[in-house]
Order: sequence, then structure tokens, then C-alpha cells
Amino acid sequence: MKALLFPGQGSQIVGMCSDFYRNFSEVKNIFLEADDILKIKLSKLILEGPEDELKLTENTQPAIMTASYSIFKVLRNEFNLDVKSFKYFAGHSLGEYSALVCAESLTFKDSLFLLRERGKAMQQAVPDGEGAMLAVLGCKIEEVSKYINDLKEESVCEIANDNAEGQIIVSGEIKKINELQQNLKKIKKKSILLPVSAPFHCSLMKNAEQIMKEKITSINFKNPLIEIISNVTAKPHDNEENIKKLLISQICSKVRWRESILFMSQNKINDFIEIGPGKILSGMLKRIVKNYNSTSINSIEDAKKL
Repeated sequence: MKALLFPGQGSQIVGMCSDFYRNFSEVKNIFLEADDILKIKLSKLILEGPEDELKLTENTQPAIMTASYSIFKVLRNEFNLDVKSFKYFAGHSLGEYSALVCAESLTFKDSLFLLRERGKAMQQAVPDGEGAMLAVLGCKIEEVSKYINDLKEESVCEIANDNAEGQIIVSGEIKKINELQQNLKKIKKKSILLPVSAPFHCSLMKNAEQIMKEKITSINFKNPLIEIISNVTAKPHDNEENIKKLLISQICSKVRWRESILFMSQNKINDFIEIGPGKILSGMLKRIVKNYNSTSINSIEDAKKL
């Protein structure tokens, strides 16, 4: 059985989806629609950059969703992708919006609006230089939780992403993140400060959550054609109202990606297809499950192999 995966922030690259843009008028139309809806040249940012502007959270989030959705539409309409052959769709953080659009729960237009606003709200939730995110490598989540509990600094430091075995992302105030990194260095545990503009998926995002609560509540969702795995629960959404509640909670909550993949694997999924820029999710799979098939599709050549 199969699942379709959609990447999140960090997968973006200037020129993503350009292969599909050059060869399919449907993709050109999607890009033009995005420009018109957002009143910015999102298509130019995606195809030409500059990279610094594409990396701005308010641009990155709608850009990745647009690229993922474009590839999905080409696969479905030009390469006969049978949507009903998938048991689950799942997206990493903002990728959950891509999943919802492709499952016809959320319109492309509404998703663009929500992701642009989500990006702005998350960026503005914490002043520049006051927050940070740290990738802790080679540790289990229980170990990282213990290292956080041992910190002396009285400020926010929380697990933001449980990505895979040995890949945990921590988010919080920079003083406490620095203390954690120094402590990890002393015990010879590897960690890397991430080049992000804000400390995502932690309680410092509370203001962003409040802003997005009003905006998400105002949008109409439908029950998805395919079950969508929630980042918050690592299980499928129950209904339209639950989707809204969990998308609001997702902003401050830990991304339970490892658990999401395990849930799908335990429910007989052994064929994972990643649609969108990069191959980050396919790389994570190697650390989570065994005896599976994985395909990443971000070029026409990839699509032909599928």
C-alpha cells in the first residue's frame, strides 16, 4: 500500500519545479494564479530567486506548497497517477497544507493565503536574534528530553521536530539553546544550529497561533478524499473541524514525523512517494522504517520512472 509525502521548510531551492514549468502549461497557469492571488511575483522567486528572498518564511511556505501542488497536478493529469491508490497523504509541517490541497480538502487559493499569513505570523512572533533552532544528531528523543530538563537557564527550550531516529530538532530562546549546545559538546554529542529566522514549533509561537486561529477558522475546509496524517497527533484527521483545530495547534506543537511514518508503516504502508523539492523526507525514511520502497519526484525524469 502507498502513501504520498509532501516536504516542508528547508526543502526550498531556487529553480525548484522549473522542469515542470518549462514543459507544462498547467504549471505555468498555477504559477500565474499564485502571483495573482498573493499580489507578489512568487513565480519569479521560485524560478529565479534571489535565494535570500525565497528563504523568507512568508515566501518559502507558499512557494513550497505551489511547487508540490504543481508536480502533483502534472503527475495526476499527464502521468496517470491514480490518487485513489494511496491510503494516506502526509506533509511535514507546512507540507500538511500541500497534502490538504491535493486531497481537495482545501483550495489552492485558500492555502496560499493561509501559508503567506502563517509565514508572516511565525516570523514576527519572536524578535530577530532572540530565538534559535538546534538539530541534535545521534540521540533518541528521550535522551534529548533529559538534556533539556538538565538545563539551568530559565527560558523556553522544547523539542520542535521528532524527525527520525537520531535526528531531533530543538527550538527556543537563544540563551537556552546555546547552553544546550555547549552541554552536548561536553559529552561529545553532535548538534548543529539551523539557519532559520525564528524558533518554530514551540511555545514562543503562541502569538502566531492566536493570529492564525482567526484566519484558519474563517476558511472552509472539506473532508479530504484521502486520509491526511496530522503532524500533531501522528494519526489521520477525523473530520473538517478537527483539521482546523489541529492546524492551529500545529504552530506551537512538536512535529511528530517519526511517529507519523511508523503509524503508516504499521498500517501496511511500504511504498512512500515524496512529491516536491528535495529528498529530505526520503532521507528520513531510512532512519525510521525498514523493508520499504521510496521515490522522490521533483523532475520530469523522476516522473517517468514512476
